[in-house]
Amino acid sequence: MTTSRRDLLRAAPLAAVGALSACSGSPRRDPSVSPEPGDPPTTDETLTSGLQAPWAIAFHDGTALLSERDTARILELTDDGTTREVGVIDAVTPGGEGGLLGLAVHEGTLFSYATTSGGNRIERRELGGEPGQLTLGPPEVLLDGIPSAATHNGGRLKIGPDGMLYATTGDAGDRSSAQDLDSLAGKILRIAPDGTVPGDNPFPGSPVYSTGHRNPQGLAWTDDGQLVASEFGQNTWDELNLIDPGGNYGWPEVEGIGEQEGLVDPILQWSPSEASPSGIAIAGGTVYIACLRGRRLRAVPLADPPAQTELLVGEAGRLRDAVIAPDGSLWVLTNTTDGRGDPAPDGDRVLRLEVPAR
Repeated sequence: MTTSRRDLLRAAPLAAVGALSACSGSPRRDPSVSPEPGDPPTTDETLTSGLQAPWAIAFHDGTALLSERDTARILELTDDGTTREVGVIDAVTPGGEGGLLGLAVHEGTLFSYATTSGGNRIERRELGGEPGQLTLGPPEVLLDGIPSAATHNGGRLKIGPDGMLYATTGDAGDRSSAQDLDSLAGKILRIAPDGTVPGDNPFPGSPVYSTGHRNPQGLAWTDDGQLVASEFGQNTWDELNLIDPGGNYGWPEVEGIGEQEGLVDPILQWSPSEASPSGIAIAGGTVYIACLRGRRLRAVPLADPPAQTELLVGEAGRLRDAVIAPDGSLWVLTNTTDGRGDPAPDGDRVLRLEVPAR
């Protein structure tokens, strides 16, 4: 199944930024009419604002939880659009791109990825209470000692369709670590929700799922179970990759499409000034990619990647995360307050767009 999809995608020409079919913003449509397959997303609406350096969105029984990188706060979004502090993740040491980063929720448990004085680590906590009164239980460290630095911390967490917890890690400035199987840096990791290493991981006894990554920050799955990841390049190419267990994605030997034996090429690449991709979501066969430096939302149809389009171009500033909400809409997290953008007067926002489901 994975092979057939990869073959399908590689049958189409690979495109860089110059091949884009772009639009300046989201087209306007009657909000009472659901988008049909092939339609672009409906114009965005703001669900909440006032966020400070937010990083991730995850859902717990229909309630959105948000992480703030520098405050280390976990927030819940209430029905009236206000936010409430659920708790603060202890021992977080924010600095540069580090701090409280990714979140995931699975069966009432909150997973977090955060930078500490001892490196990046993954923890879990039980969620208690009802919406509007959620609480955090005590932490349990699942994986620590992940190399950290002022830049290239990775940090995305997602629960896969197999029920396993996936995490992206950056090279933390040590380029060679991405090719070192004894290092957790520059990898996509896969562990069980209890922190153990699954027996079917590609490298026995290791949480490493794929290697050769510089700073991946987006994870999502297609309906047929194919893992897709976005990755920051250095100066030449950012990437969108199809992830295979045990695959080597080339960094630092290759940036972008290298056509080297034994290394997996991306299905798309872009100039970092036009992308810098972070969180991604998939709906209706389209990958939606939140771009930081590029200040846009990319929409890439996996059946025809070169037919990608651009949305929200320059309208909302830097974009950090994109997730599919329980109602099927697309939520996008802005990131103007992360120290690299032009801070919006009302802080960062959560935007909601209607997208076709199939």
